[in-house]
Amino acid sequence: MEKWPIGVFASIDAGLGVKLSVVRELGIPTIQLHAPSRQVRTPEGAREFLDRLREIDVRLTAVFGGFEGESYADIPTVERTVGLIPRETRAARSAEMREIAEFAKLLGVDVVALHLGFVPRDTVDPLWNEAIKVTRELCDHCRGNRQALHLETGQEDADTLVRFITAVERDNLFVNFDPANMILYGSGEPIAALRKVGRWVRSVHCKDAKWAANPGKEWGQEVALGDGDVGFENYLRTLDEIGYTGPLTIEREIPQDPTRQMVEIGRAVRLLNQLKAKLAG
Repeated sequence: MEKWPIGVFASIDAGLGVKLSVVRELGIPTIQLHAPSRQVRTPEGAREFLDRLREIDVRLTAVFGGFEGESYADIPTVERTVGLIPRETRAARSAEMREIAEFAKLLGVDVVALHLGFVPRDTVDPLWNEAIKVTRELCDHCRGNRQALHLETGQEDADTLVRFITAVERDNLFVNFDPANMILYGSGEPIAALRKVGRWVRSVHCKDAKWAANPGKEWGQEVALGDGDVGFENYLRTLDEIGYTGPLTIEREIPQDPTRQMVEIGRAVRLLNQLKAKLAG
């Protein structure tokens, strides 16, 4: 397989990803899929989607879970509503993640991913052991399907993430590294974080952002790839340094403006291809 094939975060129905029409028009060879609604997650839905991927010669590399009631309005709201950490929604969402893993199996995909939520930094926090327990259970379910579980970075700093993955003690638990999220959440300089978690990185997002005036208290600003503070040449050099050769999956979360989204993703594809050529030379 080609080193660093270009990818994009996509969706079938409602979701943060782009539609397959965009993937086809831009000639993007790989996608990560935002899990569709329950009524689509059927054997028939899987067959139809795989047929569409074959028609446009696109490879699916991961299925991402997401849940009703999640909100990324601001950092406190993310902590309260996102992932498997909030107690009041944990049981139902854990069950749904298992369903999503089964749908990924129908699609022939061996990677399931999600934002776990805010893992506490303090290991004496009761949520620490609860987070370990729910992650182990999900890892064990995925193992039954010969799948890995990827945790997307952002909410916690790299040291906390390393400590958490080590404590979970499951060899099918890895990282989907998103450099922009480190900036948006104020959780650490992304290149330094990438080096710390590098041994677990098995998938990545290519997304850019600018730091907030008060990192960790206020949101940073997501911007078009190349316009932010990540530094993508350095990012790709560091991915090379840690031995990552998988897809470079572009994520641009402006579904409310599909025209601009397509323009900016097209620009991101060109930038990443230019950087790939430069680093290969």
